[in-house]
Amino acid sequence: MGRPREFDEGQALDLAIQCFWEHGYEATSVRDLAEKMNLTTASVYNAFGDKRSLYRRSLEHYVDITVADRIRRLEGNMPPRQAIEAFFEELIERSVNDAAHKGCMLVNAALEMAPHDPDFRELVAQMLTRIESFFRRCVQAGQRDGTITLSQPAIDLARMLLGVQVGLRVLARSRPEPALLRGMVRASLALLNPPT
Repeated sequence: MGRPREFDEGQALDLAIQCFWEHGYEATSVRDLAEKMNLTTASVYNAFGDKRSLYRRSLEHYVDITVADRIRRLEGNMPPRQAIEAFFEELIERSVNDAAHKGCMLVNAALEMAPHDPDFRELVAQMLTRIESFFRRCVQAGQRDGTITLSQPAIDLARMLLGVQVGLRVLARSRPEPALLRGMVRASLALLNPPT
């Protein structure tokens, strides 16, 4: 029987997220991770496997504590159109207050890992599909309650919103300007308006 772990796995993943998020996957070494996580390199390997496995676990943890939590909170407490608007407002606030211009770890993974790693491409696609599904559910509900146009299929509007979300997070890394980001979102959300 092995010795029990002497660290909190969730806290260790939070620290790994910070390290990967600051430097990206390629520029982060296992030594960097061990230092950030206050573990030995052997402990990192024993607990999480190799760097790639730790990155995957970190990305999954990140999505669970940021994206999934936001979706649950907004979808459970707001009318559908308002939930979409609040989702984007929170993204803008996060982007504007991101002093290090780290962006979104999921979007960063889509840009850094997905193009050349089929496993990460599939993982990122699944995670982005969760966001698309949130938008689709909100659009469908908004179409039913009359707050969102019926002129386009819900899936098309949801995919447009996903594209705006990804684009916003990429653009905000170099231009985290509130007026720019709000203008981008405002124009996109106007496409949801039902005809008058």
